[in-house]
Amino acid sequence: MSADPRVSIHPNSAVLMAAIAARLITKLVDVQDKHGEATVVLTGGTVGIGTLKAVAESPAAPAVDWSRVNFWWGDERFVEKDSSDRNTVQAREALLSALPVDQDRVHEPGSADEFATAEDAAADYAARLKAAAEAEHAADTSDNRPEEAGELPRFDILLLGVGPDAHIASLFPEQAGIRVKDRTVVGVENSPKPPPSRISLTLPAINSAQEIWMVVAGEDKAGAVGLALAGANPVQVPASGPAGRSRTLWLIDENAASRVPQQLIRKDPAGA
Repeated sequence: MSADPRVSIHPNSAVLMAAIAARLITKLVDVQDKHGEATVVLTGGTVGIGTLKAVAESPAAPAVDWSRVNFWWGDERFVEKDSSDRNTVQAREALLSALPVDQDRVHEPGSADEFATAEDAAADYAARLKAAAEAEHAADTSDNRPEEAGELPRFDILLLGVGPDAHIASLFPEQAGIRVKDRTVVGVENSPKPPPSRISLTLPAINSAQEIWMVVAGEDKAGAVGLALAGANPVQVPASGPAGRSRTLWLIDENAASRVPQQLIRKDPAGA
């Protein structure tokens, strides 16, 4: 796992989203230079969707070969496919409809139009993740190719928002989902935040990512950020659980950072 998380603080949410967008474009270019393609796991929420809009509007966006970017989601609301509640619908409006992406590389979790329950949709999403991992394994000709494919493809960058209650994706404090260790995707019922039915990557699946970027803005998130960076138990404070294989970044605004003890902040220079 990565070393201690790094924290990059920005003056306000607008500056934060522009900075994340610039960092994401640079990282995707770097990963494509190394691997030929790149995979990003998207998040919803104000900062997550605002960042995607900033990417689409950036003059630097054409530096990325968008036809060779794979898109997955950390969680999704189990509602109708065209519902504005869905992270995927918001992501298409903000980014995916504005750039020349390969639709075969856009992997949306299933909807209530397609599956009877969130658990059914979660099982389908897990199966598609495993199929992508197997295809990736079959195409790998490197000397360090593992003997068998895993359950997940390589996630280069995984974006996560944080709720005021410290939830991440759709893993909520004290609920069953945050405790799951033997699956990659779970169906979530009785979510304390509407809509009640959701699909979410589990914490082990999240932590398979090379880099995890925690993207957070607002005074209402300050308590959750402070507890997470202080190392609280992930069952009570899910935001404390993410740890990328190579790097964990907290990209936050000053309001969200207002309750973080100074000794816990290791400021990360822009772009580092």
